[in-house]
Formats: sequence, structure tokens, C-alpha cells
Amino acid sequence: MRALTFGGVETVLYDTVPEPAIADEGDALVEVEVAGICGSDLHPYFGRETGLDTGTVLGHEFVGRVVETGAAVRRLRPGARVVSPFTTSCGACFFCRSGLTARCEQGRLFGWVEGGRGLHGGQAERVRVPLADATLVEVPEEVPSELALLAGDVLSTGLFGAEMARAAPGAVAAIVGCGPVGLMAVVGCRQLGAERVLAVDRVAERLRAAERLGAEPIDAGPPDAESKAPDAADPEVTAAVRETTGGRGADAAVEAVGSPAALRLAVELVRPGGTVAAVGVHTAPTLPFSPVEAYDRNLTFRTGRCPARHYLPMALDLLRTGSPDLAPLITHRLPLADGPAAYRLFAERRDGCLKVILLP
Repeated sequence: MRALTFGGVETVLYDTVPEPAIADEGDALVEVEVAGICGSDLHPYFGRETGLDTGTVLGHEFVGRVVETGAAVRRLRPGARVVSPFTTSCGACFFCRSGLTARCEQGRLFGWVEGGRGLHGGQAERVRVPLADATLVEVPEEVPSELALLAGDVLSTGLFGAEMARAAPGAVAAIVGCGPVGLMAVVGCRQLGAERVLAVDRVAERLRAAERLGAEPIDAGPPDAESKAPDAADPEVTAAVRETTGGRGADAAVEAVGSPAALRLAVELVRPGGTVAAVGVHTAPTLPFSPVEAYDRNLTFRTGRCPARHYLPMALDLLRTGSPDLAPLITHRLPLADGPAAYRLFAERRDGCLKVILLP
């Protein structure tokens, strides 16, 4: 079959790879209808995360149809349209039962094979899904596959970030970084009843998207040539947030970039006693704030991988309502064969790119 594989730093290949096959009685094979490129895919792409084997089939966002199941699969039948979270989960261990499906004792991340061990991803014509009964969720008939794709990662992560940040009714929440996850965090904060949501970014298209979703945009200045991430060195952003919150700062902040500068900015934006939730994937060895600073300001810092399987039903219910309309966030649709170019487009944020989907 054809798939996108990791060829090394800044190298994605459209390649022929072996067909996946049922390897365990709890497996399902899914024919992929829609796959996505995620911001966290860029960490190995740029070499910020290391260890990924060359030849690994990339991607952890996909929606498709079940075409075959193992003997132990009871809930799913061939033909079912399903969405997958980005990690597998058994549904029965302590962590799954407590809602922390991202830390399932048997869980594995799609699109990560290291030292020959791991799980190939969904930027392919077909994908093998272990623990299929507990991992996969059927997509409601009224939810298009393109939108269901958002539920498996970015929308679930945005809801998770909003909850971690405690964006409760009456709160003022700040979102640092308005890529797909940050925009979904805007949605999450609004769903939880936040009175105001302040969206911080340097990219005009992203700020306009955040405003359409009900946020108040705060322009962090011209895009940084290297990262285009919000920059903590600009005091005007902090001043703007403090001015609009009566001098206190935001009650909650969701950092959705994964850079030290963005996390530093999120810490600066919250008031004493505020909560910072970091859902960006961080690869730096240290945090950009000290224990003393957190203590002196009574800050709460929360982070971790989103338990996307836990949030999938909530995300699909939100998509079923059609409000807000999230379709405009998908700005580019390309065939799987154009995957290498799609990675470059997404990485360089060209042509107003917000979310790229791939069509096998």
C-alpha cells in the first residue's frame, strides 16, 4: 500500500510499505478516508524529538472504515465508520477507568516506531488498530469525516486544555498560540462558560479564526522568522492582557505551542492564583519559570498528554450540533501523494494554512 514515511529530519516520503494485517485477536484494520497532519508531527520532522525509526508510517489523526477485525472484536463490524484517538487504550486498566486513557497500561502512540518497536500511523491507505473495541469510536452519521478527524486529537486536546486551566463560568482565559489546538482551546473555554477568551498569536489568519470562534484577538506583533510563536520578550502583550483585566491578569491560560517562549508568556499572563495548562508538546529540558516564582504567585501549573479517547464522545457531541462551525479551520485538502509538500506547507505556515488534511 502507499503511505507517508519518515525519511529523516525534514524528509517525508510517499512510499510503498507492507500491507498491515491482523496481528492480535483484538485488532481491527481501518481503510483511511481522511488523515491529518498535526503540529506534534513537526517535532520529529524538525528533529526536536529524536528516536523515530526511518521508514515509520507517520500520523496519528485518521478517520476511516473498518475492513477487517480480529476474533475478539465484538463492538465493531466491517463497514463501520470510525475515528481514532492518537493513542490506543484498553478501556479496563486503572488509568482508563479513571479517564486517563493516554496513560493506558497497554497504550501505544500511532506513528511512532523506535528501535523496531511501536505502532505505524494513519497517513496511509490502511492502518492496524490494536485494542480496537476500546480505542475506536463510531462516527455519528451526521458528522462529516473531515470534522470527525478533529475530534480524535485537536478538539479533544482543546477541551482537555480548557478543563485543566479551569476555564470556569465567569473566568477570563488566555490562549497562547492559535494553531489548530489553540483554536480548539478557544472552543473549549467557551463551552465551559468562560466569560472572556483572549487569543494571543502573531499570525493574522489565526487571530481572525479565533475571533470567529468568540475570542478577543491580541496581536503579538510581526511573526518571528524562525518559529512564528508568541514571544515572551514583548511586554506589550502582557500589558494588553493586564489592561483588559483590570490590572490582575487572566484567571486561566492555555499554552498550545510547545515552546519555552510561549509557556513563559502564559505564566506572565495569569494573575496570582491563576492556572496555566500546557498542552503544547515540550522538548526543552527545563521549564521557563522557577519554583520560587510559582510559589510567590500561587500559580498552578498543569500539563500532560491529552486522554483523547476519554474526550472523544464529548467532542463528537459538540460536532453533531454544528455550533460552532469548525469547517473553516480545514484550509487545505491534498491527496496523500502530495504529503511531502503538505508537510512543508504546514511547517512553513504558507498560504494561510491552519489545518491540512490528506485524502488517501
